[in-house]
Amino acid sequence: MVGTDETTDTDGQDLLGHVLLPVANEGDALETAMALEPYDPERVTALHVVEKGGGVPDKTPVEQSEELADESYAAVRTVFPDVHEHTAYARNVVDAILDAADEVDASAIVYRSRGGNRLMQFLSGDLSAKLVTKATVPVIALPREEEAAE
Repeated sequence: MVGTDETTDTDGQDLLGHVLLPVANEGDALETAMALEPYDPERVTALHVVEKGGGVPDKTPVEQSEELADESYAAVRTVFPDVHEHTAYARNVVDAILDAADEVDASAIVYRSRGGNRLMQFLSGDLSAKLVTKATVPVIALPREEEAAE
Protein backbone atom coordinates (compact mmCIF):
# COMPACT_ATOMS: atom_id res chain seq x y z
CA MET A 1 0.00 0.00 0.00
CA VAL A 2 1.32 3.42 -0.89
CA GLY A 3 2.18 5.69 2.00
CA THR A 4 1.86 3.14 4.78
CA ASP A 5 4.45 1.51 6.94
CA GLU A 6 4.99 -2.21 6.31
CA THR A 7 4.32 -3.02 9.97
CA THR A 8 0.98 -1.19 10.13
CA ASP A 9 -2.18 -3.26 9.87
CA THR A 10 -5.39 -2.16 8.11
CA ASP A 11 -6.65 -0.31 11.22
CA GLY A 12 -3.49 1.80 11.31
CA GLN A 13 -2.21 0.07 14.47
CA ASP A 14 1.50 -0.62 14.64
CA LEU A 15 1.76 -4.42 14.68
CA LEU A 16 5.05 -4.22 16.54
CA GLY A 17 3.91 -1.56 18.99
CA HIS A 18 3.54 -4.04 21.86
CA VAL A 19 4.28 -7.67 21.12
CA LEU A 20 3.57 -10.63 23.37
CA LEU A 21 6.43 -13.11 23.14
CA PRO A 22 5.56 -16.57 24.50
CA VAL A 23 8.68 -18.44 25.66
CA ALA A 24 9.06 -22.03 26.83
CA ASN A 25 12.53 -22.14 28.39
CA GLU A 26 15.84 -20.27 28.48
CA GLY A 27 17.13 -21.55 25.12
CA ASP A 28 13.83 -20.98 23.36
CA ALA A 29 13.56 -17.51 24.91
CA LEU A 30 16.99 -16.45 23.68
CA GLU A 31 16.49 -17.85 20.17
CA THR A 32 13.04 -16.28 19.86
CA ALA A 33 14.21 -12.89 21.15
CA MET A 34 17.14 -12.94 18.73
CA ALA A 35 14.77 -13.79 15.85
CA LEU A 36 12.54 -10.86 16.85
CA GLU A 37 15.33 -8.32 17.34
CA PRO A 38 15.77 -7.31 13.65
CA TYR A 39 12.10 -6.25 13.54
CA ASP A 40 12.69 -3.68 16.31
CA PRO A 41 9.44 -3.87 18.28
CA GLU A 42 8.58 -0.85 20.43
CA ARG A 43 7.60 -2.87 23.50
CA VAL A 44 8.01 -6.56 24.34
CA THR A 45 6.20 -8.57 26.99
CA ALA A 46 7.63 -12.03 27.49
CA LEU A 47 5.11 -14.66 28.54
CA HIS A 48 5.81 -17.94 30.25
CA VAL A 49 2.90 -20.31 30.83
CA VAL A 50 3.12 -22.58 33.84
CA GLU A 51 1.04 -25.57 32.81
CA LYS A 52 -1.32 -26.74 35.53
CA GLY A 53 -2.50 -30.32 35.73
CA GLY A 54 -6.23 -29.70 36.16
CA GLY A 55 -6.97 -32.50 38.62
CA VAL A 56 -3.77 -34.42 37.94
CA PRO A 57 -0.25 -33.68 39.16
CA ASP A 58 1.42 -30.72 37.48
CA LYS A 59 4.02 -31.50 34.82
CA THR A 60 6.67 -29.83 36.97
CA PRO A 61 6.51 -28.40 40.50
CA VAL A 62 5.35 -24.77 40.55
CA GLU A 63 8.63 -23.58 42.09
CA GLN A 64 10.61 -25.25 39.31
CA SER A 65 8.30 -23.77 36.68
CA GLU A 66 8.66 -20.29 38.17
CA GLU A 67 12.44 -20.70 38.15
CA LEU A 68 12.21 -21.71 34.48
CA ALA A 69 10.15 -18.57 33.83
CA ASP A 70 12.77 -16.37 35.53
CA GLU A 71 15.55 -17.95 33.45
CA SER A 72 13.49 -17.40 30.30
CA TYR A 73 12.88 -13.73 31.14
CA ALA A 74 16.59 -13.22 31.86
CA ALA A 75 17.42 -14.65 28.42
CA VAL A 76 14.98 -12.30 26.69
CA ARG A 77 16.40 -9.40 28.74
CA THR A 78 19.83 -9.96 27.12
CA VAL A 79 18.25 -8.90 23.81
CA PHE A 80 15.47 -6.59 25.06
CA PRO A 81 16.64 -5.02 28.35
CA ASP A 82 13.27 -3.32 28.98
CA VAL A 83 11.18 -6.46 28.51
CA HIS A 84 8.03 -6.76 30.60
CA GLU A 85 7.31 -10.11 32.24
CA HIS A 86 4.00 -11.93 32.41
CA THR A 87 3.57 -15.37 33.95
CA ALA A 88 0.32 -17.27 33.43
CA TYR A 89 -0.87 -20.37 35.26
CA ALA A 90 -3.19 -22.44 33.11
CA ARG A 91 -4.14 -25.87 31.92
CA ASN A 92 -4.45 -24.82 28.27
CA VAL A 93 -1.36 -23.06 26.87
CA VAL A 94 -3.10 -21.53 23.83
CA ASP A 95 -5.92 -20.08 25.93
CA ALA A 96 -3.33 -18.69 28.36
CA ILE A 97 -1.47 -16.98 25.50
CA LEU A 98 -4.69 -15.50 24.12
CA ASP A 99 -5.79 -14.32 27.56
CA ALA A 100 -2.38 -12.77 28.22
CA ALA A 101 -2.51 -10.89 24.91
CA ASP A 102 -5.78 -9.30 26.07
CA GLU A 103 -4.50 -8.66 29.60
CA VAL A 104 -1.37 -6.79 28.45
CA ASP A 105 -3.14 -5.15 25.48
CA ALA A 106 -0.69 -6.61 22.97
CA SER A 107 -0.78 -5.41 19.37
CA ALA A 108 0.36 -8.86 18.19
CA ILE A 109 1.52 -12.25 19.39
CA VAL A 110 4.98 -13.08 18.06
CA TYR A 111 6.29 -16.62 18.28
CA ARG A 112 8.77 -19.00 16.79
CA SER A 113 7.47 -22.43 15.88
CA ARG A 114 9.09 -25.11 17.98
CA GLY A 115 9.06 -27.44 15.01
CA GLY A 116 8.65 -31.16 15.16
CA ASN A 117 7.44 -33.64 12.62
CA ARG A 118 3.80 -33.98 11.58
CA LEU A 119 3.18 -36.74 14.12
CA MET A 120 4.48 -34.58 16.97
CA GLN A 121 2.32 -31.68 15.76
CA PHE A 122 -0.72 -33.95 15.59
CA LEU A 123 -0.11 -35.35 19.06
CA SER A 124 0.36 -31.87 20.52
CA GLY A 125 -2.86 -30.72 18.88
CA ASP A 126 -0.83 -28.39 16.65
CA LEU A 127 -0.70 -25.46 19.04
CA SER A 128 0.39 -23.12 16.24
CA ALA A 129 -2.78 -23.75 14.25
CA LYS A 130 -4.94 -23.26 17.34
CA LEU A 131 -3.12 -20.04 18.20
CA VAL A 132 -3.55 -18.59 14.71
CA THR A 133 -7.21 -19.56 14.34
CA LYS A 134 -8.35 -18.46 17.81
CA ALA A 135 -6.42 -15.19 18.21
CA THR A 136 -8.15 -11.81 18.24
CA VAL A 137 -4.88 -9.98 17.49
CA PRO A 138 -2.45 -10.64 14.65
CA VAL A 139 -0.13 -13.60 15.13
CA ILE A 140 3.33 -13.28 13.65
CA ALA A 141 5.41 -16.41 13.10
CA LEU A 142 9.12 -15.68 13.12
CA PRO A 143 11.31 -17.72 10.77
CA ARG A 144 13.40 -20.44 12.34
CA GLU A 145 17.11 -20.08 11.59
CA GLU A 146 17.27 -23.29 9.55
CA GLU A 147 14.16 -22.22 7.56
CA ALA A 148 15.62 -18.78 6.83
CA ALA A 149 18.79 -20.39 5.45
CA GLU A 150 16.90 -22.49 2.90
